Amino acid sequence: MIYFILHIYLVSMEKALFGAGCFWGVEETFCKTPGVINTLVGYSGGDTINPSYESVCQGNTNHTEVVLVEFDNSKISYEDLLMVFWKCHDPTTLNRQGPDIGTQYRSAIYYYNEDQKNKSIHSKNEYAKSAGLNIVTEISEAKEFYKAEEYHQKYIQKTGLHCAI
Repeated sequence: MIYFILHIYLVSMEKALFGAGCFWGVEETFCKTPGVINTLVGYSGGDTINPSYESVCQGNTNHTEVVLVEFDNSKISYEDLLMVFWKCHDPTTLNRQGPDIGTQYRSAIYYYNEDQKNKSIHSKNEYAKSAGLNIVTEISEAKEFYKAEEYHQKYIQKTGLHCAI
């Protein structure tokens, strides 16, 4: 019986990878989203192996600050996560979110399969059309995810600080 329950749980678990500015506030937003099981902040989309926060901030790794979202697709759909993504940042500003400037703060969706790719493109087009906005969000195949340093994980929960998101 335990195997059966575990098997069902694992089958409905998926992951998504989003860049929407400083990862602290983005992670907090997704943490509070029903159906999200776990989040991790880190770096992806770049060229450097095992980047550090300092190297990413210097702007020479081409990595994006990202949030890896593990979710139960029987409780929340990928499309619903995309709506959270669109609403939690400004997808019209290139390499910038509020006062944070640099390529590491770019708006990005990194997809894990063709279904996510197609849903991401469709969602971007629909969001741009309905909002009348020029969306600059990058949509690319997910590269290696590098977990950020431990002090960045659940940063807002740990410190009680607030983010502009």
